[in-house]
Amino acid sequence: MENGLTEEKIEQLDTGGESFTAREKMAVEYAERLAVDHHNMDDEFFDRLKQTFTEQEILELGMMAGQYIGFGRLLMVLDLTPKIYPI
Repeated sequence: MENGLTEEKIEQLDTGGESFTAREKMAVEYAERLAVDHHNMDDEFFDRLKQTFTEQEILELGMMAGQYIGFGRLLMVLDLTPKIYPI
């Protein structure tokens, strides 16, 4: 996210992100698949990732996404999520 994640971009995450660059869209797809569909991340998907990111960037993105996914899951199982915001 070259210029940061604006409120406008956050709102677009569920609608396809028309203002996202191709690189940002690929990063979002990677993070989403890690969160909800990691068993179906095949060689074809990683070939697409490698067209956009270096192996170091793929690892770094994966580590960051994994930390956020894990933290969110920990908050859920410990029932530490705020009660005023629906999930």
